[in-house]
Amino acid sequence: MELYYKSTRNSDLKVSASKAILTGLAPDGGLFVPERIPALALSIEELAAMDYQETACALMQKFFTDFTEEELRSCVEKAYDEKFDTEEIAPLAKADGNYYLELFHGATIAFKDMALSILPHLMTVAARKNHADKEIVILTATSGDTGKAAMAGFADVEGTRIIVFYPRDGVSKVQKLQMVTQKGRNVDVAAIRGNFDQAQSGVKALFEDREFAEELAAHGYQFSSANSINIGRLVPQIVYYVYAYARLVKYGEICPGDLVNVVVPTGNFGNILAAYYAKQMGLPLGRLICASNENKVLYDFFRTGTYDKNREFVLTTSPSMDILISSNLERLLYLAAGEDAAGTAERMRKLQVSGRYEITAAMKERLADFDAGYADERETAEEIRRLYEKTGYVIDPHTAVASHVCREYQKRTGDGRPCVIASTASPYKFAGSVLSAIDPAFGAKDEMELLADMPSVSGRETPMAIREIREAEVLHKTECDPEDMKECVKRFLGM
Repeated sequence: MELYYKSTRNSDLKVSASKAILTGLAPDGGLFVPERIPALALSIEELAAMDYQETACALMQKFFTDFTEEELRSCVEKAYDEKFDTEEIAPLAKADGNYYLELFHGATIAFKDMALSILPHLMTVAARKNHADKEIVILTATSGDTGKAAMAGFADVEGTRIIVFYPRDGVSKVQKLQMVTQKGRNVDVAAIRGNFDQAQSGVKALFEDREFAEELAAHGYQFSSANSINIGRLVPQIVYYVYAYARLVKYGEICPGDLVNVVVPTGNFGNILAAYYAKQMGLPLGRLICASNENKVLYDFFRTGTYDKNREFVLTTSPSMDILISSNLERLLYLAAGEDAAGTAERMRKLQVSGRYEITAAMKERLADFDAGYADERETAEEIRRLYEKTGYVIDPHTAVASHVCREYQKRTGDGRPCVIASTASPYKFAGSVLSAIDPAFGAKDEMELLADMPSVSGRETPMAIREIREAEVLHKTECDPEDMKECVKRFLGM
């Protein structure tokens, strides 16, 4: 049975999976959601016998029903290959009684590789299926990791261009170097003199600008997205939660059917929403714990039922979570509201106009699967040091936020169920923050110098992504103000 996708702001608008992937954002500004969440087609025992690629094929066939089995298998094989430095693709590491799901073994050493390795291949198949006659322009805002992973995935992919906007002063030095040194004839990147929320809002405004869409079409272009607002980004993220649970069964750590909690460091809400979708499919997950840094808009939302972005924007050592507008939360709101598209659209209007909205008591009850916590900068650094001193395991600041929130949740609730913590970035990506947390003496060194110290401290070989940027030429030097993003896009496209 074919599964269609509808807009969170208009349930009457339905499109195929390939059309949803190709367009990225619904014409009304809403996000595409599946008309139903499909059930897991295989038993946990069957899943435990599969490798990552087989699991990905089995899961994505349930969501992308207008793709043939052969098309999906080809996409999966091209995505999850030698670009990853481990055959497991997403291995589990046990430390201090919890399981760290390492999602950073891809080409850009961050979890965004898990979905952005496959999205370009899904996109090209979708374009062919929908007889696209225009060049696809991937337009993306990034808080640090999505941009590089998207550029790496789409670089020199025929029939595509990619334009990435990032906050000039809101990413780590390694993150910035990864982006500004990216090669590819079809790649452009610009630093925004502002924060991520301004970059993301600017990108969404360009998607919703119908007049600009007509102008683009006249020049032979159409927009699509590589952000997690694209359902083609979100669905592949469901895979690694299913795979992790199946691995725990395979290794004898749990029995089939045992409930497992998941803790996710959360910014734009896509990663933890994927875990929610996995649970809705029937995966035996317990609590879904949303971990925030000092930009704790999501923590406050789950605690109070009010989403309010009217607060100070804090630059932290976990920059991929420095977000006050969590776009993917709209998908959860839609479900919590009983698929009330009009109500969802009104809340999004209120967010745009006043910066806040509230949910009903009934909606809050439907969010009972979620818990939330946050870690400030001191607690994040202390968690990096504590885990290292106790176990020798080194984690990055985003993972440290989740690890701290996990321990606090366990102390607060007494919940002794096994816990999978999403480890979203390699410690190499944030060497300065990681090593200075472990030993303040490292703080006297430049971040790039510290990369040489990381192998002996972490016990991990220097990833290829780090070796490549050390001597790479800076290719992208464009900067612009948020209000000038449209003109910047026009210059990049020669319009």
